[in-house]
Amino acid sequence: MKIVVLDSATLGADIDLSPLAAHGELTVYQSTAPDEVAARLADADVAVLNKIKINKTTLPCPVALKLICVTATGFDNIDLGFCRERGIAVSNVVGYSTQSVAQVTLGMALSLFLHLPAYREQVAGGAYTEGGVANSLVPVYHELAGKTWGVVGLGHIGRRVAELAHAFGCRVIAFKRTPDPDFECCSLEQLCRESDIISVHLPLSPSTRGILSAREISLMKRDAILINVARGAVVDEAALASAVKEKRIGGIGIDVYSAEPLAVDHPLYELRHLDNVLLTPHMAWGAKEARDRCITEIAQNIAAFLAKEPRNRVD
Repeated sequence: MKIVVLDSATLGADIDLSPLAAHGELTVYQSTAPDEVAARLADADVAVLNKIKINKTTLPCPVALKLICVTATGFDNIDLGFCRERGIAVSNVVGYSTQSVAQVTLGMALSLFLHLPAYREQVAGGAYTEGGVANSLVPVYHELAGKTWGVVGLGHIGRRVAELAHAFGCRVIAFKRTPDPDFECCSLEQLCRESDIISVHLPLSPSTRGILSAREISLMKRDAILINVARGAVVDEAALASAVKEKRIGGIGIDVYSAEPLAVDHPLYELRHLDNVLLTPHMAWGAKEARDRCITEIAQNIAAFLAKEPRNRVD
């Protein structure tokens, strides 16, 4: 059994991959260009990957590949139809990053709501010391308690964020295609109109791509904060950038982009230094504990496949 990891750099240099080696000969590549995929998987039985695209372009010729293990919950980079035609099984990992992403979501909301970087700079830059006043209360900040937090998508992460928001005293409303009796569910339009904070927790699919369009963004409150820790393409990024520049919404916290890494011609790139903009490098999923769980899950997926037992299969 030959196992090939194509983009280990996306998992972090501190992660132990030895649980994978327990199931076969392990070859690890830090990164793999699209035109290198076929050669590196030519005699592989299992491919472990995060962001690498697998389709008829990257794998033009038949290979021995039997299983693709995606080191993420989302698998929109895998052409499932192509894999079915080739008889390649595909598995993902579910629930491993719930706590990590929820924690970062709350952190983004708190940082933007409280203007903590601006207050830190007043001390770090000396303005507080030189001002001669015992306290500074500008910029004005508000309590989360009593605010409305809209959760778009009620999977594992969305539910955890809802719990945390409720613990802070927020009214939580949610958008879910099939309403959940345990939550105050509403239409996406109502959620956009009523929420002070909106966090997005949707997988990317044909039905969710661009679901937060210019129209939905136009419905948001002028001081609303939008946080996207799901997939960049579920939001119209150009419309979002325009809304921020024109001060039609209060601020944004974005960890994901339609093309990664964030390019200089991306509509959000020019906003990166604004005080009400918090852009992070797709790190919300990656707490050390979450990445350790991810590798454990991948090893268990491989073991289940070898035992001919379905586990986390998405093909």
